[in-house]
Amino acid sequence: MTSDSEKYWYNLKTGEVEKGFESPAVDRAGPFDTPEEAAKAPEVLRERSRAWAEDEARDDAWGSRSGSADADQ
Repeated sequence: MTSDSEKYWYNLKTGEVEKGFESPAVDRAGPFDTPEEAAKAPEVLRERSRAWAEDEARDDAWGSRSGSADADQ
């Protein structure tokens, strides 16, 4: 098992891939096993954010329909 200091990170400020803890944690996304995976971090973050927003919207809407399924019968 590789320690996080030997993994790759995406620097959110510079857009650069870094190995190890080169920048403050608040500026890093990761860890990733390869530099190629780290370079795709913005895409991964956008997709996860979209999925979380959809889940949250679904949770917020649950039970809020007036009359529920019984209204159709």
